Amino acid sequence: MTENGELSHEGETKHPGWLPLSGLLDAADPFFEKVLFLPGYELSSNVYVVEGTYLSIVDPGNDYTAFIDLFGRGYKPSDVKKVVLTHGHRDHAMGVFDLLRSYPAILENGGFELILHEASPAELKDMVRKSGCRVTEVRGGETLEIGGFDWEVIHTPGHTIDGICLYHPPSKTVFTGDTVLPHAMAEPDENAGGRLDHYLFGVRALLGKDIQNVLPGHGLPVVSSGRKVIEETYEGLMLKIIGVEAKAKTPWIEGATALAQRGFLQEAVFCCEKELVCNPENLKALQLKALSLNDLGRFQEALESLDRLEELRLQIKGDLFVPLGKGYALMGLGRYRESVKFFDEALRENSGVKEALVYKGMALYLAGDYDEAMEIDHFRTEFMGKFKEELRKKDKGAGSA
Repeated sequence: MTENGELSHEGETKHPGWLPLSGLLDAADPFFEKVLFLPGYELSSNVYVVEGTYLSIVDPGNDYTAFIDLFGRGYKPSDVKKVVLTHGHRDHAMGVFDLLRSYPAILENGGFELILHEASPAELKDMVRKSGCRVTEVRGGETLEIGGFDWEVIHTPGHTIDGICLYHPPSKTVFTGDTVLPHAMAEPDENAGGRLDHYLFGVRALLGKDIQNVLPGHGLPVVSSGRKVIEETYEGLMLKIIGVEAKAKTPWIEGATALAQRGFLQEAVFCCEKELVCNPENLKALQLKALSLNDLGRFQEALESLDRLEELRLQIKGDLFVPLGKGYALMGLGRYRESVKFFDEALRENSGVKEALVYKGMALYLAGDYDEAMEIDHFRTEFMGKFKEELRKKDKGAGSA
């Protein structure tokens, strides 16, 4: 390897060595001035070093030459005070042991703090503790100080059970490990607790943040278009769940229907919204979106979709979806007496609709009109059935105590 960290063997790809993130991304935020980036090589992940009054390393990788080059740039091993792992895979984590084994000055100066998820491999945590270093286990939701900046820990399981991302709101930047990669998607590692449904949960958490810049575990960092990369990962996961190849270009509404049938309602809403961007008057997409939002308890949003659906379907007589949906949403919002009006509207169209009768009784009961609620046969039968079932459960519980 040359002084610049480039592989000198003929025929091998030259490695660029450590790169200042500010120059690589041409980004003006002060955070990027303090970060060095080492692209992953062969069996190693990307490695990030954040400068401050001490050094923090995010994913120390699995390349023993990484730190030879780093400490050859004027940094000292004793400067390393924090090491964060986005997950416990070897290509991200083995550099922890290289630091401990090859640089005794680290332990001589008090060691470093290893920060990782509580579900990370126990052997890794035990070995680091035995070495004399501190181990901090996180669950998600904590705030970490790295390089003088505060970072939010986001638990992003899926690829592995212990995946975390670090989010810095002011710069709209996130370290994603293998959870989000540019131009690729990591597979769930079942041996490390990875699961597709958990993966969706993790990426969904990232979509809830204002993210522009992604610092991934593999591949080049992404500046400005980070949210697009996260959405691509989310979409790829949805396609995997419904068993469709990414190249198939499944229509959004078909994907939404398949996801809703499997119980992935938030993802169904996402696909419906994509469909409605292309076709704002797609009745099926509006209906499925409203239904999913009601089931998710997002009642105000459901009302907005139902209002739009009502505008487009005024000419359809006898359609009960809108009044039933609106009544259910209003009941969910605690507007019980207002919801009764919509159940009555449905019953004027069809007086025998059991769903409308039960919901009307429920709304009246919750509004305090107990006697009127009990006059509705379907509700009284449903209510008494549930009441008896609750009594049976209590009796069983008392008998087993």
